[in-house]
Amino acid sequence: MLGAKRMRGTTSLLILTALMILTSGLSGCINALDTTVDPRASLQAYPLQIQEGDMVTFDARESSPVEGVISNYKWDFGDGDLAETIVGFTSHAYSEFGVYTVRLTVVNDQGGEDDAIATISVNGAPKLNLTIPEVIRAGDSVFLDASNSIDPEGGTLDFAWDLDLERDSDGDTNSRNDVDSDEETILVPTNRSGILHCSLTITDVQGATVTESFELNITTRRFEVTWETLELEYSWDEYLDQGEEWQGNITPGEDGRIISFEALLELDQDLIAPQDNFTLILLITEDGYRKTANTEEGNLTNNESTSAMIDDEEINPLGDDGIYEADSSSQLMEILLSQSGARKGQGNWTLTVVAQQAEPDSAIEGLPDPDPGNDWQLTIKIIVLVPKLVEIAYE
Repeated sequence: MLGAKRMRGTTSLLILTALMILTSGLSGCINALDTTVDPRASLQAYPLQIQEGDMVTFDARESSPVEGVISNYKWDFGDGDLAETIVGFTSHAYSEFGVYTVRLTVVNDQGGEDDAIATISVNGAPKLNLTIPEVIRAGDSVFLDASNSIDPEGGTLDFAWDLDLERDSDGDTNSRNDVDSDEETILVPTNRSGILHCSLTITDVQGATVTESFELNITTRRFEVTWETLELEYSWDEYLDQGEEWQGNITPGEDGRIISFEALLELDQDLIAPQDNFTLILLITEDGYRKTANTEEGNLTNNESTSAMIDDEEINPLGDDGIYEADSSSQLMEILLSQSGARKGQGNWTLTVVAQQAEPDSAIEGLPDPDPGNDWQLTIKIIVLVPKLVEIAYE
């Protein structure tokens, strides 16, 4: 009886042990069946260094599922943008400068995942800051200031100014690539009104460039013009023997508008009649103007000398006072003095005095001539209108 009980206890122990071994084996098989195989992620990016706004291409086609197939590619571009694709190829643009870590997660149909990363450096475009005067008048030196331009990364900048996009200053047949200055601030001289088309390009050490085209609107200057009356006087006191002549030259119309003149030739009074005979000639070659006058005896009782006179009036019209515009005072003076129908007398004036006959001759042949010549005085008075210019400030 006791032996039977011992056999039953041993048998129970063996059964329990077998059950434990069986349970452990089944658990191992189940764990083996549930094992997930991860894929192998591969990521290539190009280019790794770009300029702000450029595109980067990402290639994960070398990734392997290890088992099964790759079902999904998950992209984290590092700038807050995410994407999913079923092919291992995509691209992305970066709008702001900085360094970005891109993470690729490859998922296979077993549910396995693997990651790969790439680092993208985005160079920030320089910030161009250009100051241009609001009002520019012909003749001004224009101060252009780009000194407040910056590189976001703190690097140095190169400057390239093209100060006339319509003029090829370097002779390479391209008028839009000239470098007329490489300073951050420049002075641009102006000599005429109009619109000047220009550009400024700044470049950072990474080669990023920013170009700004701009215009310089150069306006005329404004002047108040008043015409002032001046009397010019020229005089000569000379002597001529019979048959001789004298010439003198003046240019009274260089700075004004000739209105009238009076030229008077006077001879010293001879004590014995008849009086000498002289001729006065005025020639203004540019106008084709020529006038001649012979001396006439004056009234001895009134102590009038022998004389000749040439005069003229209303040679040119009067000038108009008013407000005028021009690029400069010198340009306006040229305009005023070269108006059609108002240019007479501006060239060289040639005055000629000819001693035609000195009276009386010797009454006895062979004796010295008692009056070989005469002293004379020539005076010419000219009325000239001269424009006076006063520049007016713009409002």
